[in-house]
Amino acid sequence: MVGAAVAAGTLAAGLLVTAPAASAAPACTEWTVSTVATGYGMLENLVFGDNSTMYLSETAPLGPGRIQALSPDGVRSVAVDDVRSPGGLVVDGSVLYFTTGNGTAAGLFDIPDGTVDTLDLVSGARSTYAAGLVMPNGLARTDDGALFTTRNLGLTTGLTVVPSASPHVPSVVRTDLGTANGIAVDADALYVADTFEPSLRITALDVDDPAGPARILPVDGFGPFTASDDMTVGPDGMIYLAQNLAGRVLRVDPATGDSCVVGTGIPLTSSVEFGGLGWDENSLYATSFDGSVRKLTP
Repeated sequence: MVGAAVAAGTLAAGLLVTAPAASAAPACTEWTVSTVATGYGMLENLVFGDNSTMYLSETAPLGPGRIQALSPDGVRSVAVDDVRSPGGLVVDGSVLYFTTGNGTAAGLFDIPDGTVDTLDLVSGARSTYAAGLVMPNGLARTDDGALFTTRNLGLTTGLTVVPSASPHVPSVVRTDLGTANGIAVDADALYVADTFEPSLRITALDVDDPAGPARILPVDGFGPFTASDDMTVGPDGMIYLAQNLAGRVLRVDPATGDSCVVGTGIPLTSSVEFGGLGWDENSLYATSFDGSVRKLTP
């Protein structure tokens, strides 16, 4: 989520190793951008289910938001109604995890009213999985069932873990990640992108030791004007990062930090994900604060 710029979180324990500085990102081989759907409210995130459904977290200008569902043939429905400021989405089998309370006021005033809720995609039952979170924004799940969520506004921005063995006891892992927002997991690596820092970065962590040593990948752009948002790791092992205010998507090599621009002219893009079952698995799908879903095809 992109709000007003705030001071970065204070440095915490953990060694930060910085990769070579990134230069201005060149253009990749051009990807084609097309529109999949329009007319939604502000879209924050998307994920694909094994049931061929795209799920979208939608915030309404007035009143509660919702989790929308979109089928490959364009049929729309509401998966979860009455969701307060929904954020990140994760699907594990027949369970959809989604954050609530991802609001600007919660972050700025340190209000712990955020949750991670679940939706049983078979029965339709909704329940609260974890509570007491402050502005849970990005969401990722590791192979052992742990959930990680980010916070990018307020005095204590950073990364929180929701352990699978005790989801009722979430804990802040680190506060030295700046205005932490986008998050992605790939095997044993956990990647976190910041949003508003003058020198943008992606921090690479070990999923088994997220509070330990970290590696920094400099990211092209000036935070207040570029605003990195959510990201994903593609089948090629590359990181694909939505940059909201820049209206573009970067491809970042997690080994070297080299990056290039995949697509431009994607206004207020907030998240990206490669297509799931029933969709084009070689294409990226992107949400936008303008209420659109777009497709980027190489």
